[in-house]
Order: sequence, then C-alpha cells, then structure tokens
Amino acid sequence: MRFLLHRLGFFVLTLWAAVTVNFLIPRLMPGDPATAMMARFHGRLNPTAVHAMQVAFGIDDTEGLWSQYLSYLHNTVTGNFGTSLTYFPLSVGSQIRQALPWTLGLIGVATVLAFVVGTFVGTVSGWRRGGKIDSIVPPVFVVTSALPYFWVGMMLILVFSVWTDGALPNDGAYDINLVPSLSGPFVIDVLRHALLPAATILITSVGGWILTMRNNMVTVVAEDYVRMGRAKGLSNRTIMYQYAARNALLPNLAGFAMSLGFVVAGAILVEYVFNYPGLGYMLLNAVNNLDYPLMQALFLMITVAVLVAVLVCDFLTAWLDPRARSGS
Repeated sequence: MRFLLHRLGFFVLTLWAAVTVNFLIPRLMPGDPATAMMARFHGRLNPTAVHAMQVAFGIDDTEGLWSQYLSYLHNTVTGNFGTSLTYFPLSVGSQIRQALPWTLGLIGVATVLAFVVGTFVGTVSGWRRGGKIDSIVPPVFVVTSALPYFWVGMMLILVFSVWTDGALPNDGAYDINLVPSLSGPFVIDVLRHALLPAATILITSVGGWILTMRNNMVTVVAEDYVRMGRAKGLSNRTIMYQYAARNALLPNLAGFAMSLGFVVAGAILVEYVFNYPGLGYMLLNAVNNLDYPLMQALFLMITVAVLVAVLVCDFLTAWLDPRARSGS
C-alpha cells in the first residue's frame, strides 16, 4: 500500500506540474492565436472581433493570470480545450477525437507488436548466444534500427506502390470514395492503407527491442538463480521464460512505457510521409499554423499518456520483482 500511495502521489504532483507548464508556455511566447487568426485576414478584423477570439481561445487580457489559470484547470478537467485555429471554428476536442482512433490503431498496435516480437526474438537470441540465430540477429538489426522512418517509408512506397502500379495504397487511411463503416470492404481497405506505415514502424523499431533484450538475456543467463534452476533439473524452456526472460524484461519495461506514452503524439514522420490522419500529422499542422490551443491539448495528452504508462510500468515492475516494492 505504501508503494502504491507513493507512486500515485508522484503521479499527481508531476501531472499538476505538467499542466501548469503547459498553461504558461504559450502565454510566455510572443503573439497569440487571435493575432495569428487576424493575420489570416490581413488585419481586416475590428477590435471587437479580436477580443471575441481571445475569449474563445482562453487568453482574454481583461482577466488576470490567476483567473485564466483556474479557468484552464476547469476546462482541462472537463475536456474543453477551446477552439482550434487550424480547423476554425471547430473545437479542439472534436478534432482530437477524430484523429485519436487512427493513431491508436496504427501507431499503438505497431508499437506493441514491435515490442512483443523484439522481446521474443531477443530472448531466443540471448539464450542461445553464439548460435545460428545469434550470429544473424545483431548485425542485421543494428542496421535496421539506425534507418530513419521517412527513408524506410519512401522505399516501401517505391517498391510496393510505385513499381507495382499501386499494389498497396500509400496515401491516407482509406479510399475517399468509401463511406466509413464497419462493413467488410471498408475494414479491408483500412488494413491495406495501414500496411505500409505499420511495416515502416516495425522495421525501424523492432531492432532496438531485439538488441536490448538480447543483451539483457546474455547478462541474466550468468546469474546464480539460472544456475540453480539448471541444477534442479528444470527444462530449458522453464528456465528461459520463468527465470531468465522474466528478469531480463524488467529494464525494457520503462522504455516500452515511454514508447506507449509517445504513441499519442504519433510517429509524426510516418504519418506525414503517408498522409495518415493521426495525431502526429495533426500536431505538425498545429505547429505550422501556430494553433496554440491544439498544440496545448496534444502536448498535454502526450504528457498524461507518458505518466500513465510509466505508472503502469512501475506497478508491473513491482509485480514481477518484489524487490522493487521493498526498495520503495
């Protein structure tokens, strides 16, 4: 219970600090959303309209900073993130709700799949150090993990879309001629559009998990409790998974938690290359358009996602390794 309360208290304190910083940064930057909107109309807005936009964006100068902060906290808790400048006059929340499922479905699933595959391959490679698999895995995946997202994405587009006369789509999340629904044709079309960006993420990220898990396994195999398991006559499979892999996985959990947290931001380069309508592509548009309300909401989502993922990681670490609980 003490461990749980300690972690929850740290989570709440960090979340409050992140929300406060997220509130202050746009207000310390030069300019504001209303001014940026005014620039779109080449200054042809009267002061009343500018003031109305400042109120809509939550930056009314007639209110004190403390009143703005309390209003911001209330709006954050209730999910009211204001009006988007990029998609004006639509709200920030409505746009995020549209983009979030695409990012979770593509980036989230691909990240989890890369972690699972990388952990399994790294476990086998490290357990059979010096074997055939281990002689191939390190050199191959050192290269793939160093490849940039955008280059791999463009190569996949060239091979599977350009050279094959559009065998796989390389733009958007689905055919614009289809009506979004749960019908078979639409689901199949969504999966076809997700193949190339998902493959890009897998190719570039799975190598890091494989190499890290492999190195952890090489270290753990030399521990005394592994030798004890062998002395007891336990099967290699039991020792590998119940003894070695379980402990070798612990250092990887923190990195995996961070990766899951940043899924909310999306793989910006991947979504940009494939014109995929996720949160990463939306964040890029928000930065280009000086859309402060949308940027604030997305930065806050990234922060909350990372904190929640790290909190879950702490609980999993304590469950897998009781020493973590006693150390707190």
